[in-house]
Amino acid sequence: MSSPKILLIRRAQIILPNGELIIGDVLTRDRQIVEVAPEISQTALATEVDAEGLTLLPGVIDPQVHFREPGLEHKEDLFTASCACAKGGVTSFLEMPNTRPLTTTQQALDDKLDRASQKCLVNYGFFIGATAENLPDLLLAKPTPGIKIFMGLMHGQLLVDGETALSAIFAKGVSEAPAKQARLIAVHAEDQARINQRRQEFANIHDPAVHSQIQDNQAALTATQLALKLSRKYQRRLHILHMSTAEEADLLRQEKPSWVTAEVTPQHLLLNTSAYQQIGTLAQMNPPLRSPHDNEVLWQALRDGVIDFIATDHAPHTLEEKAQEYPNSPSGMPGVETSLALMLTAAMQGKCTVAQVVNWMSKAVAVAYGIPNKGAIAPGYDADLVLVDLNTYRPVRREELLTKCRWSPFEGWNLTGWATTTIVGGEIVYDKGQVNTQVRGQALTFL
Repeated sequence: MSSPKILLIRRAQIILPNGELIIGDVLTRDRQIVEVAPEISQTALATEVDAEGLTLLPGVIDPQVHFREPGLEHKEDLFTASCACAKGGVTSFLEMPNTRPLTTTQQALDDKLDRASQKCLVNYGFFIGATAENLPDLLLAKPTPGIKIFMGLMHGQLLVDGETALSAIFAKGVSEAPAKQARLIAVHAEDQARINQRRQEFANIHDPAVHSQIQDNQAALTATQLALKLSRKYQRRLHILHMSTAEEADLLRQEKPSWVTAEVTPQHLLLNTSAYQQIGTLAQMNPPLRSPHDNEVLWQALRDGVIDFIATDHAPHTLEEKAQEYPNSPSGMPGVETSLALMLTAAMQGKCTVAQVVNWMSKAVAVAYGIPNKGAIAPGYDADLVLVDLNTYRPVRREELLTKCRWSPFEGWNLTGWATTTIVGGEIVYDKGQVNTQVRGQALTFL
């Protein structure tokens, strides 16, 4: 019988579940936290981590990533992406279905879970993608955090943009479940019809800044209005992915049912259309970057609880792909390595508190997706933790990134709150620049 894996973190500044900050110790045994106290006596067999001067947070749960495996591994794969997660303090992720093949069946979901069990250094979950024809799979596939619907910006089977087809998905959830407890639907809310029309209006323009005009605020608002309409009609659990506009935030502020949640990315909080002039197509993503006004309204909505949490929408492409002339350049940017440091830097600048960052990047995600025993530092919770240094600033450097694409839209930004040590299931997976590639995460469960 193997010995238990025991970890003792000493003298950390610990963010407790109520947001209180204490200096103390945390003891973990195997995959769980067993004690949190101002001081814990020496424990035999424990590996000790001296955390003096560092802040201990629950590990980040990133609820929207695109890790490209299977089928697009030249951009990223589950191993490289999970190494990047470990470096960024991300201990769990939820991945999207637009891989090759698409994750639209139990067989495809099982394949991803099997790949992840062999390759992922952190914990993992995978959405199932909606098509107009795969309703039985949407109802029965498991384990999954929910159903992903692309209301726009997707080719082929994954585009579900007609109200009739959408209604069929919203109307039915897990068999015989009460409607509000039925399987969560997460929507990429952009109106394809408007985007098609705007593409014709702006044809033959190669300035990537036009991307934000083609996929404008109205395209996002129209789709979000339809998703909310269907959610209210069927009393259906809805999550709005990567909200990007002031108009959507104002809509939710006025009429947000209790069973609806929304997220925002660091990109949509911290970057705006001025980034096109600075970094060109590296600033191109879906939904696009917006105006400084949108930035401020989204920040306020996040602070007020209108928007519930943070996701990165990590969507890497190679630099060669990004160097193509717009509109041939692909949309998407990496984010798992920088998201926590970006948000903690914002906290140090007074835009929010560290306790709010913990809620937005850990606790609220676990609650929204029904992920048990994650998102807090307390006995009985999983030992998914990150130690961060809030006293040191370092720039984002391309050569230090672990994502396979090896670039960031935030290159050169001077950030604090970088992870010094990341712990997954009670094991150190990242420590002071070194990744322990022997650690493996586990498949997440969803209540």
